Amino acid sequence: MSIVPSLAGKKASLKITACSMQGDSPSPDPSRAVSLLINPSELSFKRKVDFSGCVPLGDPGSGRNFNRVMPDELSFSTTFDGTGVVPVPLGMNLKPEVEDQLNDLMAVVAYDGTEHQPDVVQIVWGTLLFEGRLTDIDVDYTLFRPSGAPLRAKVNLAFQGYKSKQEAILEAGLSSPDLSHAVVVRDGDTLPLLCHRIYGDSHYYAEVARFNGLPGFRALRPGMTLHFPPLD
Repeated sequence: MSIVPSLAGKKASLKITACSMQGDSPSPDPSRAVSLLINPSELSFKRKVDFSGCVPLGDPGSGRNFNRVMPDELSFSTTFDGTGVVPVPLGMNLKPEVEDQLNDLMAVVAYDGTEHQPDVVQIVWGTLLFEGRLTDIDVDYTLFRPSGAPLRAKVNLAFQGYKSKQEAILEAGLSSPDLSHAVVVRDGDTLPLLCHRIYGDSHYYAEVARFNGLPGFRALRPGMTLHFPPLD
């Protein structure tokens, strides 16, 4: 999970965007996105460290050996409303019927037959930026028209975090004992400034630009993720 700047003083809706894959790196597709009318009141983030099951013979009490960091998990609940009681923000393309709203959500997060797995999605809300795949969705209908058509539904969503192979290798630090870093670019960031912040030396900016496949060290945009590999 990464952090992006929030918009102070302005209500921001949680947005879920499907990603197309460039190699094994996800790229958000703005044409396949949904914004929530009612933001979650609670949000759960989980990160688990996995250790090997056996304690080494003769271990004096230092514990089990580290195995790996498990994929992050994100879960939250929201309400889909078709009563018209909740005002729809300007610019939000929200269909009036709850079933249509749910179908739009499923079109973004559900199974992709061409890839034979759910699409990777990007979830952005306030300071949250999370990329992962849907693992669970539960829908509870709580209000109906006399005809039986649903007017309100509570939806529980759970996602498992996604990392490209390059990100996983970097975070594992397989090429060096030094730590690797993944940084989300903010307004005002420059590559020399970020290199100075992470390495203590701004002169590594050209190497970092090449590592991330940037056409130049000035080609930064807010929200993009840069990877800073361990120093040799």
